[in-house]
Amino acid sequence: MKAKNDSFDQFSGTASYLTSEELRHAVNVAVALGRPLLVKGEPGTGKTLLAHAVAQDLGLELIVWNVKSTSKAAEGLYVYDTVQRLHDSRFGDRDVSDIRQYIKLGPLGRALTAEQRCVLLIDEIDKADLEFPNDLLHELDTMEFSILETGDRHKARQRPVVVITSNSEKELPDAFLRRCVFHFIEFPDEELMARIVRVHHPGLGQKLLSQCLQKFYWIRSLPDVRKRPSTSELIDWIGALLAAGVSEREIGENIPFLGTLIKRREDQEAVERGERPGARREAWR
Repeated sequence: MKAKNDSFDQFSGTASYLTSEELRHAVNVAVALGRPLLVKGEPGTGKTLLAHAVAQDLGLELIVWNVKSTSKAAEGLYVYDTVQRLHDSRFGDRDVSDIRQYIKLGPLGRALTAEQRCVLLIDEIDKADLEFPNDLLHELDTMEFSILETGDRHKARQRPVVVITSNSEKELPDAFLRRCVFHFIEFPDEELMARIVRVHHPGLGQKLLSQCLQKFYWIRSLPDVRKRPSTSELIDWIGALLAAGVSEREIGENIPFLGTLIKRREDQEAVERGERPGARREAWR
């Protein structure tokens, strides 16, 4: 892999992560401006995998921060392990006066203290409470932080590439949004989806691929399907069809292994209703 380390690197996608021109431009603008890239889009559009692809394409280390409902912004910088220090002071033979040994850097802290430029993925930022994004503003702006317990101050040697994903579960604060480059990943059209599928199933026949895509986009078009199948579910479904040796005729007549595509009983019933001849014609109009 060719390492790329200057500030004018251009992200062009990878062999396994196909992108639109608009998404490539958004990544490169964010890198050039030194701003976080905030990515939204429905599940299965590759938001999380984007950071992996950027790291792979630019030859950089990837650091992942999986945000949870209990996550606190300060924990992304560092955690002071007071419990371990207390334990060592009572039972251990370590020099507990050296507080630095009890400082554990979080994902953001590791990104800001890395020797080389890296990619930081802050995944599903909207899972945390409303103050979480605002609590990151200073560090993401200045790319530096202090450790209160030791007085140490760290500033990034090279500004990391920050990719932030959101599933739109909560509205993000305006002050946070102003500091980001934003991109909404549209769901792939059939042409791009066919290229994506071929990356994962290169030996798939054209007729079988066309039938699978026809069924897939038809299911997504049904108004009563609440959780529409995503790209990853399509790839899994085709993998199941190939593993079972399902014929093109069988796929044309019904939808084998529907549970690979649809994960809610109500949605399965909606698909089954749509499969009835009259309902199916109506759905295609």
